[in-house]
Amino acid sequence: MALSVLGTELMPCSIEPLTGFFRDACCNTGPDDLGLHVVCAEMTAEFLEFSKRAGNDLSTPMPAYGFAGLVPGDRWCLCASRWQEAFEAGFAPPVILASTHEAALEVCRIEDLKAHALS
Repeated sequence: MALSVLGTELMPCSIEPLTGFFRDACCNTGPDDLGLHVVCAEMTAEFLEFSKRAGNDLSTPMPAYGFAGLVPGDRWCLCASRWQEAFEAGFAPPVILASTHEAALEVCRIEDLKAHALS
């Protein structure tokens, strides 16, 4: 059983759009997940623009990969390092703590995640 940053069972992040490194709706991780896609965040226009400028365009659809593109309000499993980068730049999106994998704590401080928590 995977644990959240709260020490509780990891809850799903998003079914629509289907998220997670394993596309299992959860921010699970494993040895192949080099990006550590473990922070469940709710997208904001500001974050999506920041991410696009930083070289990771999450808003443009890519039909060849079955990716419709994200819009504000969508929940997505972000790379912990991208969330941290956005936090340091002042663009961190809100976080769903119960759906954020405990591995996020390898990169992000719990105090910072809690300060941006939705629930």
